[in-house]
Amino acid sequence: MAKDIFHNLVKIGLEKEGWTITDDPYRLELDQANFQIDLAAEKFIAAEKENQKIAVEIKSFLKPSAVTDFYNALGQFLSYRLVLKTIEPNRVLYLAIPLDTYENFFQSTFAQLAINEYQLKLIIYDSEKGGLIKWIN
Repeated sequence: MAKDIFHNLVKIGLEKEGWTITDDPYRLELDQANFQIDLAAEKFIAAEKENQKIAVEIKSFLKPSAVTDFYNALGQFLSYRLVLKTIEPNRVLYLAIPLDTYENFFQSTFAQLAINEYQLKLIIYDSEKGGLIKWIN
């Protein structure tokens, strides 16, 4: 499966924030279905004396229609979250999206309704300068 063009940018951003990349990609299997989430990472949280585990699906939103890109990303995200809930319920799934897409499309009423309805967790990254800008839980 081809990696998103911003894959390494997000991976480096996670590492700079203290995450250890454990899988690239993170492969899951449920019955006969195979899934590949872009990244899996862990971070030791001293206060909780345990590792926090995340999985990150990275999207570029480069197609002419942000709505079409969103449909694809949402379907993939919800499918991955369902599989994670079954196989590894303590791992939190995030959707990584570019800052310009967040500022333009994800502020729309439709996108905000979807974020709230489906409880999407987002990582906003800067596709031009690099780095992770914001985490939305």
